Amino acid sequence: MRNAVHYIPILTTLLALGFSVVLFRRYRERGGPHHLWWALGMLTYAAGTITESLTTLMGWHEPVFRAWYITGALLGGAPLAQGTVYLLLSRRVADRLTIALGSAVLFGAVCVLLSPISYELVETYRLSGKVLAWQWVRLVSPFINLYAAGFLIGGAVWSALRYMTVPEARHRVYANVAIAIGALLPGIGGTYTRLGHVEVLYVTEFVGLMFIALGFGLSVRPGFAAPGTAALPR
Repeated sequence: MRNAVHYIPILTTLLALGFSVVLFRRYRERGGPHHLWWALGMLTYAAGTITESLTTLMGWHEPVFRAWYITGALLGGAPLAQGTVYLLLSRRVADRLTIALGSAVLFGAVCVLLSPISYELVETYRLSGKVLAWQWVRLVSPFINLYAAGFLIGGAVWSALRYMTVPEARHRVYANVAIAIGALLPGIGGTYTRLGHVEVLYVTEFVGLMFIALGFGLSVRPGFAAPGTAALPR
């Protein structure tokens, strides 16, 4: 049965699509590979919440479920984290990590597409990886998500600590703290989803995105032009 929480992904989708436009404009202005990855990451974020929205509006459909698992569990925060990788590490190292990450995502996606479905476990308006007959496939996503959390959350925390030594850049400290919180929340929601509570994910995706958007706004606040590093979105 649907409830009000099941409609939250619709709001999240609208916010994510609008935010992706802002990030693509930032990429056109600055042109760095990290900007492009952040913009692409916001699109995949929106793609995941679109599948959640469709499930709420139309019920469970196999193609939508498979798309949800790929865009959410496998691609959720990975492209955003890859933007931080390109910002913090050398281009050579970042390129190699991109190949490794892409290979893991591709492997997981192929397995999700090929896995039979346990239809007796399907719930009309709720999404869950438990319906995958090949349950071992679900062991792939934690490795990808740990990688994403390590760089996205870790990068934001590292940047916040670095900016604490620059009094004029205090707003960037707050920005990176907000981004770290925003990146952490969907991960918490994903854990609850594995326990059968997908509604927690819907809430944390929306709130988390609001924190990331807040961090972005604080990060690009005019009035500070000193060189430095931020997890988003220089």
